[in-house]
Amino acid sequence: MIAAGSLAACTLTALCAGGPNLPAESSLSLSLRGTDGVTRSVHLTCEPDTGTHPRAHQACAALEAADGDFDRLPELQRQCTMIYSPVRAHARGHWKGESVRFTTEYSNPCFADARSGGVFGF
Repeated sequence: MIAAGSLAACTLTALCAGGPNLPAESSLSLSLRGTDGVTRSVHLTCEPDTGTHPRAHQACAALEAADGDFDRLPELQRQCTMIYSPVRAHARGHWKGESVRFTTEYSNPCFADARSGGVFGF
């Protein structure tokens, strides 16, 4: 009887203290729109790295390295053609609980992938 009461007290204390600290949300909707009007979209969730992004782990690692700052994403060493076929990249959602809204244009999909550390590589 005492053990059950102690367990209940410990459980209640944990709940009253706010329970376990959960990681802040890191969930993003990413899209690329080409000049042909076609938009490709994926969803990326980090910690755990999931979603519809084909390389979620790589994209989350790039965002982690940049602390969620899209202007500081590491570049991938990749050779891209110099064909001009611009794509408009959009990101919106949350990175570790902070609101994210990002828009930029890349000269083609290969540069979008390379310049974003794989975040826009889909």
